[in-house]
Amino acid sequence: MKNNIIVGLDLGTTKVCAVIAEQTASGLKVLGFGVTPSDSLNKGLVANIAKTSQAISEALEVAQNRAGIKVKELNVGVAGEHITSLRHRNFVTISSEDDEISQSDLDRLKADVRTIKIPVDRQILHIIPEEFSVDHQGGIDNPIGMCGSRLEAVNHVVLAAIPAIQNIKRSVEKAGYVVKNYILQPIASSVSVLEDNEKDLGVLLIDIGGGTTDIAIFHDNSIKHTKVFGVAGNQVTNDIRESLGIVTADAEQLKKEYGYAIQEAIIKEETIYIKGVGARGNVKIPVTLLTQIISVRMKELFALIDNELRNSGLKNKIKAGVVLTGGGSLLRGCTDLAESVLGLPCRIGVPLEFGEGLSDEIGSPEFATVSGLIKRVPGSTSSDTWGGTGDKPSKRTGNIKEMFKKFIEFFDEL
Repeated sequence: MKNNIIVGLDLGTTKVCAVIAEQTASGLKVLGFGVTPSDSLNKGLVANIAKTSQAISEALEVAQNRAGIKVKELNVGVAGEHITSLRHRNFVTISSEDDEISQSDLDRLKADVRTIKIPVDRQILHIIPEEFSVDHQGGIDNPIGMCGSRLEAVNHVVLAAIPAIQNIKRSVEKAGYVVKNYILQPIASSVSVLEDNEKDLGVLLIDIGGGTTDIAIFHDNSIKHTKVFGVAGNQVTNDIRESLGIVTADAEQLKKEYGYAIQEAIIKEETIYIKGVGARGNVKIPVTLLTQIISVRMKELFALIDNELRNSGLKNKIKAGVVLTGGGSLLRGCTDLAESVLGLPCRIGVPLEFGEGLSDEIGSPEFATVSGLIKRVPGSTSSDTWGGTGDKPSKRTGNIKEMFKKFIEFFDEL
């Protein structure tokens, strides 16, 4: 596989997406894209390794046929309620003769973060510096070249459950591939759909998938908070199924064809005919009834997010508003409901700044995550994301520089 080939794999609850891209001098070129339905994940967690492996194989086979190349290493998105995060402040002393801060000092700073105590069933997925300080002078983006005796950083540390990561790894390897990097899905989505000005001013990203809803808060061009909720599109579908007594496939079709997130978004009153099951004949319901069913669950979701914002103390930092993405954001009236509950302006986020190739095929909000998994964002080395390859932290101290080099290509500006 060529060095400039990047492969992204999004393991969703309802579908598995694979994208193969090439980094060219003019930008990112999408070579191949494959998507296959999947029911082998539950709220971001692998529930059946054999089925997940099969879905991975099918999606990548389509992508490779379109691209005309074979691939081996994948950037894989990670989600699920097992994801947690914390803020950690650490420092190192500068011992060079001229007191000038170098890359090796940043490496020591990052290596020190990996020594923090975390639960035995958790591993570090990402270490994202929020800001640096030199001799207690804060607000520094890139300390390299500065002089001082003490280098300090505030880091956003993302943790993941080891069994969850291991099950992803086994599914990928069973399909015949290797995980290059595990990347938190809201981080991948943010690279894909957020603008630099939004991340600077303060923005909330909400990625509504099938099994989970992921959020990320950015301010001053750095990530401040992440959270994954187990309420998403599948729960809405199940509410329709239970309320109307219909099968899941019909409930999903009703949601997509006639569903609204809020009553005010309804353009005209319609009557929906529902196919009977068994001895029950066909019935008809007003679209307002379907909207009421959907609205209850969506209001619950946005209320959970609003509560998280308040508890984090960051809601007043969100000056650029909310960006909704993911397949669930396509529900009509979703932005209106989000604005009503959260009290913040809202827009739909679509993958940005793609070049040539098959980019039109992944230009929808439902492909925001997989689009971010293949993007390289240029920027200074002081604000990169450093992520893991799935090993426990105690075994990784010798590979810090190697992992830093890999992640620098993807998340420089976070």
